[in-house]
Amino acid sequence: MDSICFTPIGKIHSPFTQTAGMPIQSVAAKGIAGTVELFPAYQAGLQDIAGFSHLILLYHLHLIQEASLLVTPFLDNETHGIFATRSPKRPNPIGLSIVQLVRVEGNILHIEDVDVVDGTPLLDIKPYVPAFDIRETTQIGWFAKNIHTVGQVTADDRFGA
Repeated sequence: MDSICFTPIGKIHSPFTQTAGMPIQSVAAKGIAGTVELFPAYQAGLQDIAGFSHLILLYHLHLIQEASLLVTPFLDNETHGIFATRSPKRPNPIGLSIVQLVRVEGNILHIEDVDVVDGTPLLDIKPYVPAFDIRETTQIGWFAKNIHTVGQVTADDRFGA
């Protein structure tokens, strides 16, 4: 299969200089401020973005050194397949966060609910639209037993980032 190459469109800035101690999901990062610095060549793509309260950020998990198909995630003590987790040690280290858009200043997006390391390369921005993005679910697998702890668990160095 052919490789796929992505070019970052900007950087995500946050108060986190390392993964240890970071919130493990943006829902657990309520009020944590950061910015998205979109590279100037892409600024025109921000037209009309101020009309959205939340954004989906897709980014490269640049600190991950190697993938693993079996991991022990932050919210459990048991090993699970990588595709049944939100672990960063993915074959394609792509992260996803839903953040709140506070304001836009030129090519800078001021955001909250940031759960990424400072300097993370941004791959894409999509508007969060509840009618498109919210689904009623009936099963959340192994997450069901510990989902209530997401706000109390922070990242550590188990994934080598």
